[in-house]
Amino acid sequence: MADEPQVTDSAEESLDVEALQAERDELFDRLQRLAAEFDNFRKRNARETAATIERANERLVKELLPVLDDLGRALEAASEHEEAKLEDGVRLVHRALSELMAKEGLAEIETEGKFDPHVHEALLSQPSDEEEGSVIEVVQKGYKLGDKVLRPARVVVAAPPIHEA
Repeated sequence: MADEPQVTDSAEESLDVEALQAERDELFDRLQRLAAEFDNFRKRNARETAATIERANERLVKELLPVLDDLGRALEAASEHEEAKLEDGVRLVHRALSELMAKEGLAEIETEGKFDPHVHEALLSQPSDEEEGSVIEVVQKGYKLGDKVLRPARVVVAAPPIHEA
């Protein structure tokens, strides 16, 4: 009779091991399916992102085509040495491109007043009668797209005037 409880325990252990193995196999299968689903999601997301970028680029290029046409006409006028037409053509291209970029959210960075290190890049400082730290010259315009600075305005900043003794 002492042997019977051992046989029962080993039969129960065998059932427990089989149940645990079956549960393990089921969990492993679920994990593989989840990994495959995630991989498919990642690939679909990458395709959708690429398509969105392509559509955005296509729209922007399509809107730039008239500007390219205007520039071509300006170059034709330049080859005919019609200076007045050339200047008008270049102004037309500049205005068209500026309007297009503004419509897309591009804005010129304000350069009047004090130097702001968040939107200005100081190339040098010069002694001036202007208030110290104010922008006295713009070397290159800066631009923002929404709230993001695409290119800081490159400026010359006023330094205290030099007093001769």
